[in-house]
Amino acid sequence: MTPDASAHIDVAAPPQRVFELVSSLRELGGCAEEYSGGKWLGASGPSVGARFRGVNRRGWRVWPTTSIVTDCSVGRFAFEVKSFGLAVSRWQYDIEPTADGCRVTESTWDRRPSWYVPITVLATGVKDRAVTNQANIEATLARLKHAAEA
Repeated sequence: MTPDASAHIDVAAPPQRVFELVSSLRELGGCAEEYSGGKWLGASGPSVGARFRGVNRRGWRVWPTTSIVTDCSVGRFAFEVKSFGLAVSRWQYDIEPTADGCRVTESTWDRRPSWYVPITVLATGVKDRAVTNQANIEATLARLKHAAEA
């Protein structure tokens, strides 16, 4: 299935370094546009099946989510996001080695039920989630590149 938003960037850093950044709740929170951090729930770190509580911010709006890691390797880190028990999205970071480091592709799929969309518009202030996520991904990847290459 085609993602609702996706972009990639070339990073002059080893794939392992990028994986460490995207799989760290604190580090990813420092790079991401809306996600601001989280806490592992019953796990000490990233692994397939690990759950975490995320906190997202947009202006004065703040909303929590619960996610479960579905992929956790140097080549891919991905998680499914739920809000109030409902599947709302999937986020995925694909990390491919290149001659000068790696290419990172960030993608997301909107999984919200149609009836839930108006509620999330009120909660987040985002009317067009695909357009907003595209801009967020591009900003996140630029920060990720800067952090990985530092």
